[in-house]
Amino acid sequence: MSEVANLGLARPPLVYASSMAIGSLLHLAWPMQIAPRALEAPLGAGVILAAIALFIAAVRTMNAAGTPVPGNRPTTAIVRGGPYRFTRNPIYIAFTLLQLGIAIWVNSLALLILLVPAFAIMALVVVPREERYLEARFPAEYPPYKASVRRWL
Repeated sequence: MSEVANLGLARPPLVYASSMAIGSLLHLAWPMQIAPRALEAPLGAGVILAAIALFIAAVRTMNAAGTPVPGNRPTTAIVRGGPYRFTRNPIYIAFTLLQLGIAIWVNSLALLILLVPAFAIMALVVVPREERYLEARFPAEYPPYKASVRRWL
């Protein structure tokens, strides 16, 4: 069993940062809009604020449980409170919402489209690897939590 959940290149902040960087470059080269101009700032800002609030709530909950947030440090507890009552991956949902909000705010089809492969990497590579780690590290606690709380929403 690995001592940490994630040491690979598919680290969540890097996945989303890469997606946003490539999407931004594509948007500069071929700007294509996704929303009416009147909606881009208020709708984008609302989604970004929701992402920030969810991220802060998730991090505070993990800190209160005494377990580190970064996946390259050993997990010390299964967190069941705060947003973890509704989803096992609130931080990843926050990252997804952040990119969605930015795509809306800057009105970028490229940022929106590149959210699909970023989410796919998370859903097909990162999260399953982390779940295997948690099942091995917490064999009595994680399976019941996994059975009772959805992966996403």
